[in-house]
Amino acid sequence: MGDVLALQPEDLAILDLECPTIVGHTCKVVRLAPGPVDVAALRQRVASRIGEVPILTRRLEGSATARTWVVDESFDIDRHIGPADVTGPLEDDSLAALVADLFAQHLPRDRPLWRMDVAPLVDGGVIVIWRLHHALADGTTALRWAKALLWDEVAGPAAPAPAPSTPAVADISHDEGRRRWQLAGFLAREFSEGGRSPFDGHVGTRREIGFATMRISELHGAAHRAGGATVNDALLSIVTGAVRRWIEARHGRLPDIRVRVPASLHHEADQAGNRDSFFSLNLPLHETDPVTRLREIHAATQRRKLHGDAEREDLLLRELTHVRSLSRFVTRLQASPRQFALCVSNVPGPRGPVSVLGVPVLSLSGLAEIGQRHALRVAAVSLGDQMSLGFCADPSIVPGVRLIAAAAATEAMDLISAS
Repeated sequence: MGDVLALQPEDLAILDLECPTIVGHTCKVVRLAPGPVDVAALRQRVASRIGEVPILTRRLEGSATARTWVVDESFDIDRHIGPADVTGPLEDDSLAALVADLFAQHLPRDRPLWRMDVAPLVDGGVIVIWRLHHALADGTTALRWAKALLWDEVAGPAAPAPAPSTPAVADISHDEGRRRWQLAGFLAREFSEGGRSPFDGHVGTRREIGFATMRISELHGAAHRAGGATVNDALLSIVTGAVRRWIEARHGRLPDIRVRVPASLHHEADQAGNRDSFFSLNLPLHETDPVTRLREIHAATQRRKLHGDAEREDLLLRELTHVRSLSRFVTRLQASPRQFALCVSNVPGPRGPVSVLGVPVLSLSGLAEIGQRHALRVAAVSLGDQMSLGFCADPSIVPGVRLIAAAAATEAMDLISAS
């Protein structure tokens, strides 16, 4: 790989978000059935395969303006995979507390920016909590690395790659008038403002998390019956309903708030750690009927996909890197809580069952970090027919995040039964 690797602009932008109160990593929580997986076995598995992901043996070096990845000459797998600091097997509540506590801790900068903590569960299984700095990898890349490092090899032909989150860029006409009209529409959609965000506040160092699970096949059926919507549309509708319940209980009045939806721009065989963009839309919080709400969201996401908003956003930001003052202005504007109140991502995981050292993976969950003035974040990841929603929040601004997670599970059932 060479002695020194420069960070890409996307990686640098993510790294710059980290501060004393904001950690820069994401997290995958892998729940294993009872079996012969412990710290020693996991260290041996990852050590034998880490050559497939060599960047995980590199650490960060350089100044704020010239950061690079360099080989960690003292790399030691024991510093990256170890037992969690627990007194005994964990139940669901103590597991959530452990994940929240680990998630709030910064990864040490003197070594490669990842860590796996292993803990026993009361059912005899094991939980693996894998923190991975977002400057190294986005959600799509992280799951590709999970396959390389953790999952047992599957015999037979490989499953087809999941479809990208966003279709190919819409046709951009060479006609000047039409191009200006398309650009005006994009700017109106992406740079609209919502109302005062209920998640707007000075984020501290504490984190609270919650999880909800649902069946993708049931969501797919409900979405299809609602007029050809997608599972991701259903996810956004479910989160909207859950947020609505929380806002009504805590604040009463429903504001106009916007959601940011990351879209993967990875293509087959690319090696980029981060390659995604996003589009934004208003959450129909005032709509109580789950099917009507889903249809409204589907119409909004289709419009953005039709016009290639995520790709336009990516192109705009890349072009603006050549004009630093304007780039900084747009970056600050995009970070405003009126531009988006929360981010909801959805990364497709393995389509079929997977195992680690012959032990089945029972569930796969994900968490993503919140940001300043954005105290709630939702990250969905799938395994087979199960989708897990991970909610991360600063409890001083968003108390009761587990209630939001529970409300999401209720909203899913309501949508499925109503469609």
